[in-house]
Amino acid sequence: MKKLFSILLLFGFIFLSTNPSYSSTNAYDKYGRKTGSYKQTSSGYNSYNQYGQKTGSYRETSSGYNSYDKYGRKTGSFRETSGGYNAYDQYGRKTGSYKTGSNGVTTKYDQYGRKTGSFKKDSSGRVTEYDKYGRKVGSYK
Repeated sequence: MKKLFSILLLFGFIFLSTNPSYSSTNAYDKYGRKTGSYKQTSSGYNSYNQYGQKTGSYRETSSGYNSYDKYGRKTGSFRETSGGYNAYDQYGRKTGSYKTGSNGVTTKYDQYGRKTGSFKKDSSGRVTEYDKYGRKVGSYK
């Protein structure tokens, strides 16, 4: 499987995709309360809310992934770039990007290239998400 590469639940997908050894992961808010989960499927990943109800899915394409809501309607896409991924809405308009630096920190940018947050992985495999001011937003494990 090629190197795969999401808002809080959005990055959960990207975290999974860049860590192929994970078949599932949970997402938590800044207080440690579970907000959702992701489970690997034969063609990508499904996302679920904290109650286990399916909220969407991500399916592999030749250039990245498409995202869909719980009814199967396309909601956006991710396209791999040399330094990470670009995110697009259902109409193909760029909504942001994710770039991973040599220090392993992934920085999230809006469609204008302004930093909106970052993600850092610790030695235990937990990924912590921060806003643009460095305040903790949530985590994935």
